[in-house]
Amino acid sequence: MKKYIEIYNHFKELIQSKQLKSGEKIPSVRKAADIFSVSKTTIQNAYFELQADGYIISSEKSGYFVCDNINLKTQDNNIVINKKDIKYDLKSGDADKECFDIALWQRYIKSALRQQERLLSYGDVQGEADLRETLCQYIAQKRNVSASPDRIVIGAGVNSLLGILCSLIKGRKTVSFPDKSFINGISLFNDYGFEVGIKNKNADIIYVSPSHMTSFGSVMPIKRRIELLNHIKTTSSIIIEDDFDSDFVYQSKPAPALYALSGGKNVVYMGSFSNVLVPGIRISFMVLTEELAAEFHKNKERFAQTASKTEQIALCGYIRDGHIYSQTRKIRRRYTEKTKIFYNELKKEIPSAQLSISENGINIRLIIDFEKDISVFEDNQISVYIRSYENGVLKLILIPSAIPKEEIKNAIFALKNALL
Repeated sequence: MKKYIEIYNHFKELIQSKQLKSGEKIPSVRKAADIFSVSKTTIQNAYFELQADGYIISSEKSGYFVCDNINLKTQDNNIVINKKDIKYDLKSGDADKECFDIALWQRYIKSALRQQERLLSYGDVQGEADLRETLCQYIAQKRNVSASPDRIVIGAGVNSLLGILCSLIKGRKTVSFPDKSFINGISLFNDYGFEVGIKNKNADIIYVSPSHMTSFGSVMPIKRRIELLNHIKTTSSIIIEDDFDSDFVYQSKPAPALYALSGGKNVVYMGSFSNVLVPGIRISFMVLTEELAAEFHKNKERFAQTASKTEQIALCGYIRDGHIYSQTRKIRRRYTEKTKIFYNELKKEIPSAQLSISENGINIRLIIDFEKDISVFEDNQISVYIRSYENGVLKLILIPSAIPKEEIKNAIFALKNALL
């Protein structure tokens, strides 16, 4: 067994047995390297795995702390993790402020607020009826997904919908994810008592994001989609198709949704608007299978609507008036342009790095020889996603969407300073 796995298991056991409590600080990379008599790289790899599995979280300039997936504050020692300001965010995939017309959105919000009688009542547990009808037309045009409004459920984010789905699925005990990156989803299924596996094709539930299969944004080819659908016919498994990033497929021809290919059989389709609009508008939806929709309607009183009624009304008008389509074209054009500029400038400034653009067109993979402490990124006010750091080779995934075009060169200079 590799040494970093032994160290990973050591801390995992301490956390699971509550010997290390939520919010408690664990040894720094340097100190842990001394304790275990290993290199700092070995400790960093163990900590990366602990972070990926949701056991610990890193706080800039503060170190690593045990995470409870809810908050990072404890009453005992008053530890509060505060993120320091990051000047160049190449990790989160947040929106560029120039990519969304806030003033236009505010007009739709104001229009919704004028519907006073409607706002005096609680929202429909399933989601506002007019928005569900509009979504039917939207997903049929965009992804060839045909569904009636009674099979659509709206919620505030994918996680709230997964909670509903977990309570509807009966007699199923195993779920498979493509990798460990979706920490919140994995934790949620664990909380509902599911046995979670990675790439387990025989699981009762298979969770996939065909347009963003990996952290690098790989796209599932049509051949693999058909193979997956043929497989679930023999196993009666259910696919949860998270159509995340389907609007951002540049390098390959867009493939049909699994839901469309299956005719809605054994596939639950999930969509969201946070990437096309802004992350702060937390409205997601799922299209249930016929059987699960019937189960939902039988148990409707058990659920609560989590999405703002005002925002649902506003979004309905925004989509109905065609703004969602022009917004999608605008953001795709801007993000792909920005990624190409970043890639070309990076290639000139750091020729020693191996660079490639993902199939979804918004991620850049960077591979480079690296012998420094990873804290240099924090020192240069950069936030990056570290895919791996092993044997002196660093692999980063960079998402420049949140960087203003006029700041791209400065961001690259800061990154170059950290790397070289």
